[in-house]
Amino acid sequence: MTYSLAGDQPDPIGVAVIGAGYWGPNLVRNFQATPSFRVRWLCDLDLDRARRVLGGYSTITATDDYSAILDDDEVQAVAIATPAGTHLDVAMAALRAGKHVLVEKPLAATFDDGRRLVEEADRRGLVLMCDHTYCYTPAVARIREIVRSGELGELHYVDSVRINLGLVQRDIDVMWDLAPHDLSILDFVLPDDVTAVAVAAHGADPIGAGRSCVAYLTIELSTGAIAHIHVNWLSPTKVRTTMVGGSKRTLVWDDLNPTQRVSIFDRGVDLTMPEELGDDERREALISYRSGDMVAPALGEREALRAMVDEYASAIRGRRAPLTDGRSGLRVLGMLEAASRSLANRGEIVEVAR
Repeated sequence: MTYSLAGDQPDPIGVAVIGAGYWGPNLVRNFQATPSFRVRWLCDLDLDRARRVLGGYSTITATDDYSAILDDDEVQAVAIATPAGTHLDVAMAALRAGKHVLVEKPLAATFDDGRRLVEEADRRGLVLMCDHTYCYTPAVARIREIVRSGELGELHYVDSVRINLGLVQRDIDVMWDLAPHDLSILDFVLPDDVTAVAVAAHGADPIGAGRSCVAYLTIELSTGAIAHIHVNWLSPTKVRTTMVGGSKRTLVWDDLNPTQRVSIFDRGVDLTMPEELGDDERREALISYRSGDMVAPALGEREALRAMVDEYASAIRGRRAPLTDGRSGLRVLGMLEAASRSLANRGEIVEVAR
């Protein structure tokens, strides 16, 4: 690591952004906004598009030649915002050139491709990070803290809804379009010893689009708890809610409610067993209903993408795995592939690859 002449600040990390479509300009903007990075290149097969993104006065070089970036010793890191089918080739070339890599979700087009990237980064001691942007929102960061602290008690269920009148994609179904957000959040907030074991998925194509436009995923967790995800392109209303139920409390996240995004309810059902009954006797369960207070934790305000970019810099400089590293991207791919196989087999339960 080199330092500036002031002696107290490390030099910015040279970074190149690959892809100037929908997401690439957002990455450029956030990399430029942090002193931890210096954006040197924006690469896109459509050179004119890259130039339009940068404008006439930018010091960033636009190119359609990816090899120029790989050959530039001043570039220590790349950020890839290209279609998923290109992620393996582009990210692998960057890793082999000694660059740290940030990849837009999903990590790769298949689980096996994702595993190859993880193994390559491990061999070379490089950072491989997945851009699971939602995980860097103040709300999700707080949910992770609450779930992992045990404040909710033993995890019983997770229920997530992500529906809207959305753009029907031409190359992927609604699961691969919307569910990666919810699956990445699920993976992010769960304790390290809780994993997805199996998935059952059901979907429908009522408009004849040639792919599922409505889907429901049911995920079995290693503790016996259950997670359910509903994704839908056809809903006339937009809903973004997640409920995390525990033995002590239940958390509700409404991402469309700016005044109260996260609420914690001390309400639920308790089950007790009479101690005086012997093991050989039929035990009658005693059910009671708990109705306590609701608390809405205060949340800070920060752009999630900026927090993600800062985490990328911190991981590179600290030579550590980022919060959403390649393995987290691989776990999400495992759930997605299991869901796709289940969907193709009419809801058959499919084990998640490891």
